[in-house]
Amino acid sequence: MPGVRKMILSHVMSGLCGKMNRVKHLDGDVMETPLRRCLNTFDMTLLGVGHMIGAGIYVLTGAVAKDVAGPGIVISFLIAGFTSFLAALCYAEFGTRCPKAGSAYVYTYISIGEFWAFIIGWNIILEHMIGAASVARAWSGYVDSLLDHAISNTTVLITGEMHEQLLGRYPDLLAFGVCISYALLLGIGVKGSALVNSIFTIVNLLVILLIITTGFYYATPQNWTRNFLPFGWSGVLAGAATCFYAFVGFDSITTSGEEAREPSVSIPFATIFSMGIVTISYILVSAALTLMVPFSQIHPTAALPDAFAAINHHWLKYMVSVGALCGMTTTLFGSLFSLPRCMYAMASDGLLFEFMSKINPKTKLPLYNLAIGGFLSALLALLFDLEKLVEFMSIGTLLAYTIVSSAVIVLRYRPISPPSIPLTPGTEDSSPETESCSPVSDKSNDTASAMILAGHLRTNYSWLTPVFGKCEPGGAVTGAVILFICASSTFCITFHFSKSILHPEAWWTILLNVFLLMIIFLCVFVMVAHQQNTTGLRFQVPMVPYIPCLSIFFNIELMIHLSVLTWIRFIVWMIIGMLVYFLYGIHHSKESDPATTYSMLMTSSEAGKSQWGATTRTAIKGALMARKHKEAADKKPIIDEEEIVQ
Repeated sequence: MPGVRKMILSHVMSGLCGKMNRVKHLDGDVMETPLRRCLNTFDMTLLGVGHMIGAGIYVLTGAVAKDVAGPGIVISFLIAGFTSFLAALCYAEFGTRCPKAGSAYVYTYISIGEFWAFIIGWNIILEHMIGAASVARAWSGYVDSLLDHAISNTTVLITGEMHEQLLGRYPDLLAFGVCISYALLLGIGVKGSALVNSIFTIVNLLVILLIITTGFYYATPQNWTRNFLPFGWSGVLAGAATCFYAFVGFDSITTSGEEAREPSVSIPFATIFSMGIVTISYILVSAALTLMVPFSQIHPTAALPDAFAAINHHWLKYMVSVGALCGMTTTLFGSLFSLPRCMYAMASDGLLFEFMSKINPKTKLPLYNLAIGGFLSALLALLFDLEKLVEFMSIGTLLAYTIVSSAVIVLRYRPISPPSIPLTPGTEDSSPETESCSPVSDKSNDTASAMILAGHLRTNYSWLTPVFGKCEPGGAVTGAVILFICASSTFCITFHFSKSILHPEAWWTILLNVFLLMIIFLCVFVMVAHQQNTTGLRFQVPMVPYIPCLSIFFNIELMIHLSVLTWIRFIVWMIIGMLVYFLYGIHHSKESDPATTYSMLMTSSEAGKSQWGATTRTAIKGALMARKHKEAADKKPIIDEEEIVQ
């Protein structure tokens, strides 16, 4: 009997690991979708810009410049923008590979596995929920400050204060109402809400241009020359980790890929354009602010209006307020726009509850998810303070960026077997017709060779065959990526805590850091030594694996600078997510049955005769029959009775 128990346990564990590591299969045309494809490159660019330029530029800039980095905030924004741009390139390549809703969640599901995809999707849900709640709270606080705190004083007078450390000082009814109102506005449809977002974003950009022009006109260079880095380089890095919050939101472009007319063109262009516009805007605004006002005199919460009031330009103060409200409105739009689509993608795969995968036939929107996401975001905005919300936002985003960058490397070195493409011209089955089309055949042969040889050692590195020759194609690169992440994490932790704990002058500390750097460079060398597959990509991340590796390293470095309390909250949220996955998602995943993948019900010869996403009787019958066979197979005993008797 102990042997029987061991066999049963090994069967269960192997099945569990197989379920956690199964990947998403996208069969058929990835352009087929039940959503409405109506967004162009301009709409998606303004969607990304509007999601990123909001509370960060009007609220965050003053606090970081005064208390964290000083005028060095310009370098902080440059570092945070560069780190986000590296991740944005990886998102853009994945967006052209798979133009589906869900962004990093879908990318991870395709390349790495279901368990890690659920972790990413679960954190993206948290990111957008907290993003919407924090911006709604900032929106309410900005209006309250313009009205000389009349709203907060009246609310406290009626409801009293909430004497609880984890909650805000008072329930913010205005922030609650703002979240609900914008969620209702998004329910009118994609094109209508995109038009409203574009108008607010253009107004915001015009106000920012006015701020930059006026700020540089009244600049005082002595504000920089006296003390440019008052808090040192540690302050610059800490400021970069905080300023990273300002760049959260470009993934809304890839999240809307399932509603883009030409995703292979719109996603990369919109991502690059929006990141460039936002990074330049943040750097110029922070430079104008710190040149106008000495960093010690900057108002931490209303920096720009106070700065223009100090130079007797009160009319600019009101213009800044208009831009701030427009900017925070578009940021709130971006979060509430992305949140229901991520929930829809996970529910369509069976990892969240089935009713969340329903699409309204009239608006072509996941209205259930919009209602749930809007209400939960409004509830967070009602009860929690802005500072407590912002602290918890960056960690999930940085983790998502890290895994997406890793997935780009894994997929680039993964071979794909092309169906029935001859590898060499002039085979036995070749006919005179094929011989007359030798240029086309050569091109097909090159494509087939690139697809099959991906993940194998390059010719120049054939001397590594005794070491990596027995590995599966792409397996050595996958192992190198995992080791690179572990070594980078250890190096960043060691470097971060070396000043206070590890004594950087100790010889063993130096030896440890040198050893870790050698492992990091060795991992990159192993990746470079293998062949890539770039066939069929309209947009490619340049300099792979160097740029994705840099993105991974910078993301890990910024995560290390987050507070311990943020990590504790992250662990609690992940425990809740693990309960959802192991009690529901792992048992209802569509990938548990090969005949019921995400696109199986949308792929048939009749798909072209109906609207996108129409399910045909043939596909449904095939899925039901396959499920019946699978259930019958699952009822068979693992061990025969004769083996138990023996």
